[in-house]
Amino acid sequence: MKQDSTRNTSYTVDCEDYVHVVKFNPFDSGDSCSLIAYGGNNYVVVGTCRFQEEDAEVEGMQYKTLRTFHHGIRVDAIAWSPETRLDAIPPLIRFCTAASDRKLRLFTSDLQDKNEFKTFDGHSDYINDLVFAPNEGQEIASVSDDHTCRVWDLEGNEKAHFVLRSPGMSVCWHPEEAFKLMVAEKNGTIRFYDLITQQAILSLECEQTPLMSADWCLKNTLKIGAVAGSDWLIWDITRSSYPQDKRPVHVDRARLFRWSRVNENLFATTGYPGKTTTQLLVHHLGHPQPILTGTAAVGSGLTWHRTLPLCAVGGDHKIFFWVTEM
Repeated sequence: MKQDSTRNTSYTVDCEDYVHVVKFNPFDSGDSCSLIAYGGNNYVVVGTCRFQEEDAEVEGMQYKTLRTFHHGIRVDAIAWSPETRLDAIPPLIRFCTAASDRKLRLFTSDLQDKNEFKTFDGHSDYINDLVFAPNEGQEIASVSDDHTCRVWDLEGNEKAHFVLRSPGMSVCWHPEEAFKLMVAEKNGTIRFYDLITQQAILSLECEQTPLMSADWCLKNTLKIGAVAGSDWLIWDITRSSYPQDKRPVHVDRARLFRWSRVNENLFATTGYPGKTTTQLLVHHLGHPQPILTGTAAVGSGLTWHRTLPLCAVGGDHKIFFWVTEM
C-alpha cells in the first residue's frame, strides 16, 4: 500500500465501496498482524494489517483481506469480540454490527466453512454505538436514538435495559471496570451504570450540546473525553462532574472522539463530513495546537491501532491511515 503525501495520510487501502465505519480489533488476537473490519453499504470486510512502524521487514504497510461478509444493508457500527483468535485451530472471528434497520447482527466465522450470524431485535430507532464486554465477551451493550441502552447475551436476549433522557450516542466498557458501563447522551450527560445493581452511579455534564461522541481512556480509567458542539472536552472523574479541559476544534461541528490506546494524553477528533472533506485532528494534552491535521474525502468512522500511535478513518472507496508522534 502506498504512502500518500498529498493529503498527509501515511497509508491508504483501496476498497470496493464507500466505507461507513472502520474498526481495528482492540483485543489481542494472538497474531502479529492487526485485525481490521470495515463496513460498506451491504457488506463487512475483515482483513489484517502490518505496518513498517512495528516490523522492519514490511515496506510501508501490508494489507490482506481475510473474508467479506454479506450484510445486505448499510453498516453503521462494528464491535469486535475479545473471543476473536487468529492463533486458534480453527481460527475464530466474532464481531457485531449495527445497521440502519435498527437491528444488531452477531457474526461468527472460522474463515472456512462456518459462517453464522444472529439478528438481535429490540431497538425501535437508529443504533449509534455498541461494544462487547471486554473480558469474556459474553455480552454486548448498545445505545440508540430510542433513548435506551440495552445489554444483550450472545443469543440476543436482553439482560439489562436503561432508559435514557435523550438519544444514546456512545457506550464504553472498560476492561478494568467490567461491572460499569459508560453511556453518553446527546443532551450532554455522560452516566456510569452499575451492571450488578442496574443503577446509575455517577454522571458528568458537558453543559453544551449536541454531544456526538465520548470515549473512556484505556490507559487511565479516570479520564473521559467527548466532543460536543464544536469543542472537545476532557474530565477527570475524581475531580469534578464538569470538564477540566475544553477547546474549540472543528469549525462547524465535531463528530467523533477516540483516545489513543497507547498514550493517555493522545486522542483524535473528526469534524462533520463537509461538502468535500472531513477533518481529522490528533491532539496531545501537552500541546496547545493539534499535532496532526488530516483530511479525508467525506470520511466516516475513526479507530486507533491497538499498539501503535496510528489511527484510521473510512472514506470514499478508501481507508486512510495516519501515523502520529507519541
